[in-house]
Amino acid sequence: MAVFHEQVYKVLSEITEMLIAKNKKYGNSALEPLGVFSQLSAKEGLLVRIDDKLKRIKNGSLDKDDEDVINDLIGYLVLLKIETNSNPKPTHNWRDIKEKQDLIKKMQQELRDEMI
Repeated sequence: MAVFHEQVYKVLSEITEMLIAKNKKYGNSALEPLGVFSQLSAKEGLLVRIDDKLKRIKNGSLDKDDEDVINDLIGYLVLLKIETNSNPKPTHNWRDIKEKQDLIKKMQQELRDEMI
């Protein structure tokens, strides 16, 4: 039996080759969606694809030989990691948000007062 680290390298090498081949075949469509019919961001699109793969696993596709759903799922998770690293979550300035909320409430109250 192969040593653990050799197994890890072998599996990750297969995933690497698959991702590079699919990127050549389809372009960078997962991380740079065309957006003709769907307006989902790259991240949202990847999450939809991951959900689809998880549903296939739940519905028993691991018992079928029709596709390698595990490699696809790992690939989409890698792409999600790349997307997340490329576009870190914006930080929110909660003070600005609170001030805007207060301003909106004030304007709403002024409008109500004018209507009376």
